[in-house]
Order: sequence, then C-alpha cells, then structure tokens
Amino acid sequence: MSHTLGIRQVQKQKTRQALLDAALGLLEEQSLSSLGLREVTRAVGVAPTAFYRHFRSTADLGVALVEEALGSLHPMIRQTVATAEDSDQRIVRAVRLIADHVDAHPAHVRFLARERHGGVQPVREAIRDQLARFAQEVKAELAKDPESSGWNDSDLLMLAHLYVDQMLITASLFLEALETSDDEHERERVTQLATRQMRLISVGRRHWLG
Repeated sequence: MSHTLGIRQVQKQKTRQALLDAALGLLEEQSLSSLGLREVTRAVGVAPTAFYRHFRSTADLGVALVEEALGSLHPMIRQTVATAEDSDQRIVRAVRLIADHVDAHPAHVRFLARERHGGVQPVREAIRDQLARFAQEVKAELAKDPESSGWNDSDLLMLAHLYVDQMLITASLFLEALETSDDEHERERVTQLATRQMRLISVGRRHWLG
C-alpha cells in the first residue's frame, strides 16, 4: 500500500512540475494575468480539473513559479557579497554569476522582470517578500565586512536593498542582450556597464559615513 502511495506521490509531483514548466513556457509570450488554466493543462495534456489538484488558481501557480525562480538564488546572492575578496573582485564575480544565471535560466528571469510590477497582486507580493529575504541575507553578509564598521542596521539594510535591486537590473540587462543580439560585444558592453554601476554603489558606501 505504501509503495502505491509513493508512486502516486511521485506522479503527482511530476504533473505539478509539468504544469509549472508549461506555464513558464507560455509566459514567454504573455503576462500571467492573461494566462488561462486551460492553456496550461492543454500544454501538459491533462484535464482542466486536474489543475486544481495542484494549484488553487493561476495566481497560486504564479507564486509557485516565484518560489522556483528565486529560491535557488539565495546561495548565489550570499556569494556575491561574501567578504573573502576585495570590493572589485567581488563585483567582477557578482556580475559573472548573474550573467551565468541568466544564461541558464532566461525564462525565470523574464518572468520575474515582467511580473515584479505586473497585474497579479499575490505574485507581486511573493516577489517582494522574496527580495526582502534576499536583502536581509545580504545585510547579514555586509555586516561581517570591516567596511561596515559604524553602520547602523537601517543603513545596512538600505545598502542591501541597493545591491539586490542592482542585481535585478543587471539580470534584466543581460537578458535583453541575450534576446536581442548574438554579438559578444553587446554582452561585454553590459558587463562593463553593470560593473561600473556596482562600483558606484561601492564608492558611495565607502563615503557614506563621511
């Protein structure tokens, strides 16, 4: 009996993942607010009623996509601000990590960029909450840096949000370069721009306390 339940659970997880994958593919050409559950179930080859065994609504599916898209980023976010290297080395590594992530997960980056300010409130809130978690994690890493000596929690959190926002901007720039041009020079231009923008934040950080 337990073996049968295990097989059913595995199949349920496969169907759920197939729904997420199908939705992500469909969202390359449209926003979540215009996505119908019948489109998703048709793409997977299951009955529309099967959708509700996994998600309450397309908004619920969108929240699951947010968790999938951002959940794996937590180690990378912490790594980009780790204090083992000097500021310039960290920036170069951060830009490279972001570029590699966009190359590996363009559909997730596109979804987040579109839905962060999109029309589905639970999804906007889920993205906001995940980014707030990122900011707290970045703040904890920044607090370990000797450069943060004398900073209060509020200012450190503000700085963390600046870094997180800049990482998202950088990801969007790399995504645009990936989608609009195969020219390596365009990717290099984005790399240089993103590096300069990150350095500007670092310069401001060093002089913030005057």
